[in-house]
Amino acid sequence: MDEILSHEVLEAYLKSNSVVQHQIESYNKFIRTGMQKIINNQSIIEPEISGFAIKFTNIRIEPPIIIESDSSVRHILPNEARIRDLNYSAPLYLTYIPVISGIEKLDSASEVFIGELPVMVKSDLCYTKNMTREQLIDEGEDPDDPGGYFIVRGTERALIGLEDLAQNRIICNKEKSKDIVISKVFSTTLNFRAKCAVSRDNLGIFKITFPTINKGLNLILILRALGLQTNEIINSAPNEDIKNDLLLNIDVSDAKNMSPKEALLAIGAVSAPSQTKTFQEKRAEIQLDTYVLPHLGTTSATRKEKGFYILRMAAKASLVALGYIKADDKDHYANKRIKLAGDLMEELFNNAFKLLIKDIKHHVERTSARGRKLTIKSNINADTLTTKILYSISTGTWPGGQTGVSKVLDRVNFTSSISDLRRVKSPLAKKHPHYAARDVHGTHIGKLCPAETTEGLEVGLIRYLSIMSKVTTGIDDIYLLNKLKELKILKK
Repeated sequence: MDEILSHEVLEAYLKSNSVVQHQIESYNKFIRTGMQKIINNQSIIEPEISGFAIKFTNIRIEPPIIIESDSSVRHILPNEARIRDLNYSAPLYLTYIPVISGIEKLDSASEVFIGELPVMVKSDLCYTKNMTREQLIDEGEDPDDPGGYFIVRGTERALIGLEDLAQNRIICNKEKSKDIVISKVFSTTLNFRAKCAVSRDNLGIFKITFPTINKGLNLILILRALGLQTNEIINSAPNEDIKNDLLLNIDVSDAKNMSPKEALLAIGAVSAPSQTKTFQEKRAEIQLDTYVLPHLGTTSATRKEKGFYILRMAAKASLVALGYIKADDKDHYANKRIKLAGDLMEELFNNAFKLLIKDIKHHVERTSARGRKLTIKSNINADTLTTKILYSISTGTWPGGQTGVSKVLDRVNFTSSISDLRRVKSPLAKKHPHYAARDVHGTHIGKLCPAETTEGLEVGLIRYLSIMSKVTTGIDDIYLLNKLKELKILKK
């Protein structure tokens, strides 16, 4: 009876939910908001031409089309792209405004074709999404095809979900070989990922490291450079034991009586020892603003906020070291996140758009240097963006050095196709033991299949989502902050 009931529940679930809905929703979020966010983040091009700049505003994407040899343009469906070895892709158009001497020339605003974006089958851009079963059959499409993959040069390619530790979240654990507790944060923005860590030794002394500083720096020195006063550091402690740790660090630190400027010079002397004081101070400011917790901001206005966040990291390290709380389990799935197709495409599009901007800037400067008439449209090469995106999807080589991100969709049978579309890959190197990472964790149950994995070196590192598990696409941090302020949980 239980077997019959579970079968009915599963059948009812699959009728109302797609097994690749997580990939499709993630891609839809990317085309709705992700691309525009990238454009807004890099909206101004300032070539080496006096009083001239280019401002990008809105990006527009059309449904998939094909341009025939006779220059005719028409819609294309996935099956035709497979048969004719074509790309199932959509054209991208970007609106630009020339800026002369700081004034936007709105009357000269125009829209230009910047490249093509591969379209995920069954996404909002795909024609087959709203077709009936009969229409799909008439067009030669598979009515039972779930979608969730791309077609590049006639080959179906699936993007594999990448498992990683949660970003912008404090994770605290103990080192095995030493009696040291480390609180670390993978501070991530659209363009940058920085690992920032606060360590506490068995005496209670804190050190901090970030991307440009490998040797641990004194915590109090960093806090003073960020503008925190001694009383602010002490009053941040949640209990007496942590306050004692902070008092000890203040007492033994040479930076306890330094002004913020003196602390900046001390940091600059470590990172640029043989430079002038002016350069050292500037270097220290860039380090603190750009490489320390960049997700909180990259301007001087966020320095104090970063200081209090670092104190929270130090406090958690003390709580773990003193036994108040347990160390975080890196293999617990609450501490993991999965990058789906939309997240991966956002990284790829961001990287490709940077190359396009660099290419535009180079061509505009060259045209100006040759004394030719400057027309922006003629200086935009659409192949730059298109080639970069298609290359990465075709090879699986992604920005950041990650490989094996995409693979040819397995069509041996329907089950193998679904497995490919629900695959999750760990970033850990397959040659290293990583015994704990390969084991089935209790928190995997209901989320990942405990039995299905590959054989050989990648056993336990490649997993598959359970048949009824879902992956949320996430919400922008700014939206959450505004809601918390609106509910008066956070002060404005």
